Amino acid sequence: MQPLLDVIATLARPTDACRVFHGRGGLHPGCEQWSLDVFPPVWLLTSFAPVAEEELARIGDALAARWAQIAPGEPLNWVFQHRDENRPTNRVMAGAIPEEHVVEEDGARFLVHLAHGQNHGFFLDMAEGRRWVRRWAARNPGGKVLNLFAYTCAFSVVARQAGAGEVENYDMARGPLGTGRRNHQLNGVQAQVAFHAHDIFNSWGKIRRGGPYDLVVMDPPSYQKGSFVATKDYARLVRRLPELLAPGGHALVCLNTPKLGSDFLRETVAQEAPELAFVERVANPAVFADASEERALKVLVYRQPG
Repeated sequence: MQPLLDVIATLARPTDACRVFHGRGGLHPGCEQWSLDVFPPVWLLTSFAPVAEEELARIGDALAARWAQIAPGEPLNWVFQHRDENRPTNRVMAGAIPEEHVVEEDGARFLVHLAHGQNHGFFLDMAEGRRWVRRWAARNPGGKVLNLFAYTCAFSVVARQAGAGEVENYDMARGPLGTGRRNHQLNGVQAQVAFHAHDIFNSWGKIRRGGPYDLVVMDPPSYQKGSFVATKDYARLVRRLPELLAPGGHALVCLNTPKLGSDFLRETVAQEAPELAFVERVANPAVFADASEERALKVLVYRQPG
């Protein structure tokens, strides 16, 4: 636990939502179960293994001591999440969570939910992917974007902020799409954005009619029972890319599972859409460094021939 405590002792006062300690990357021996994130004004400590109350108290004391130094007089807000193979549990350990909890990243605002569920509405490890989309939209003003498995539509928000034209968001879950609508409202970019609560695999006709697209983002779950299994279903996505992309268009192809490396994505694209040219792999945020890069988030960029 000491590496985690050492990081806490040197924390700076945060402004944007971000990860500050990533034990899961395997670079801090003895801390593989821990991660520490900040969703200002709330800290989130996550453990992927059972934790004794004494350990939680020690970490809480360290957070309180550091917070008193960097934010004197302000209350400390922190939440503990325990993840196991069944249902995650979330406990408010000190302070409170804002009723409407809005965080920022690079000037964009996003609604998050820390009190329930495993996911919070905003994936911190995708920060560089969102920055890539922001740069792309700035270079391609008015470009049309298709955001598949949109979740809470963070890609759509940053694309519109940076100058993209129409964005089509598809996700079969209405709840996250509702949060996505709110995210666009928070940033004043509601215009030219559509939200479709559809099963993507049953909607190719509608999706194709909305194209062609200058950018297609594919960020599916690696495994979601009954809807998506990467080893079986990713190929079904990739083979659609050539007919969806405009000449010279780009695809951001994403996968987050330690069980499949970037070779899985590259081989899938080579087999199902060989005309697409590999451009680059987007680096992950430095704090998410992993002892094995292939276990970490994979974000690959491809380009349709022009």
